[in-house]
Amino acid sequence: MQAFALALAVLSSLSIISLTPASAASGNDALLIERGKYLAQVAGCNDCHTPGYMQNEGKVPENLWLTGADVGFQGPWGTSYPVNLRLYMDKMSEAQWIARARQPMRPPMPWFNLREMSDKDLLALYRYIRFLGPAGDPAPVAVAPGQPVATPYVEFVPKNLPLGKQASR
Repeated sequence: MQAFALALAVLSSLSIISLTPASAASGNDALLIERGKYLAQVAGCNDCHTPGYMQNEGKVPENLWLTGADVGFQGPWGTSYPVNLRLYMDKMSEAQWIARARQPMRPPMPWFNLREMSDKDLLALYRYIRFLGPAGDPAPVAVAPGQPVATPYVEFVPKNLPLGKQASR
């Protein structure tokens, strides 16, 4: 009877451990995946790239994280959409991701924050997103300025600025 209880306790603890993303990986990879998850949360990746994340105060199941959104951001650049990072990263090598993360991106993506991340942190984000696996649908294609938009969007145009501080196109 004691052996059965011990076996049940061990199996129960293993099932609890298996709930964390890094449990499927081992050693350094597991640490990178956990670091990537942390970075995705604190760097605000989910804010735009996970549908409903901000509206639900971050309470979105992890299996929906980073799947992009069909709500656009419109400004002088046109209308851009948060990319489905899980599909995007699935087609990219680590080296390609690190190179891409250092390049300018469409607003309002704060690409300059990615540019300042260490290679190790960018690698952790990559490994975490790849760990999640491909899911969801591609985000809509960006729309040029002045073109009609069929999806919901948030307007990113400051209003009532003094003449000297108005944004130029």
